[in-house]
Amino acid sequence: MATRPLEIGTAGMRTARAIEILRAEHGLAQRELAARVTALGRPMSNTMLSRIERAQRRCDIDDLVALARALQVPPLALLQEGHGA
Repeated sequence: MATRPLEIGTAGMRTARAIEILRAEHGLAQRELAARVTALGRPMSNTMLSRIERAQRRCDIDDLVALARALQVPPLALLQEGHGA
């Protein structure tokens, strides 16, 4: 069975960029943010986070909520334009 290519739309691209920008603003390495997300109960490796930030992996709603909690921002902050996205 053929696999469909990964399609990430503009909202997904904006979210990926917002995660990367907020992580940098908080002075966190990918490994540190992934560890925070994991500590919150959503297992995430730094490779998974890297792929989300590069829009090579979809950020599902559970990832989004956990990332927002780890970054101490409301989930909506990762969806809205404004963080250079």
